[in-house]
Amino acid sequence: MRLLHTMLRVGDLDRALVFYTEVLGMRLLRRQDYPEGRFTLAFVGYGDESDTAVLELTHNWDTNRYELGNAYGHIAIETDDIVATCEAVRLKGGKVVREPGPMKHGTTVIAFVEDPDGYKIEFIQKHTQ
Repeated sequence: MRLLHTMLRVGDLDRALVFYTEVLGMRLLRRQDYPEGRFTLAFVGYGDESDTAVLELTHNWDTNRYELGNAYGHIAIETDDIVATCEAVRLKGGKVVREPGPMKHGTTVIAFVEDPDGYKIEFIQKHTQ
């Protein structure tokens, strides 16, 4: 068994795709409209679905906003240079909501950004051995 994808409902698919592809550097892997169901699925990620877990962005055509609730946490992405990654996100119009620094009660260096729908993405500084 392996983890295939995580699904996020997005209010504006084009806006979400710009964020995940242009700001975070993921690739659009596939996109399919389902007219009878009035929704579109778009899969994005850093690698092929056959090798890595990806994100499924679900856009229900008649819904332009979702309540995030309080159970969802975040998506985590490892980065070689967390400071440069946050600066690149900021330069592309992304929102850094927690600057790089050690996590509370630990030493792992983390930062958080927010996508256009308010979902949090955690960057984790890659450990060097």
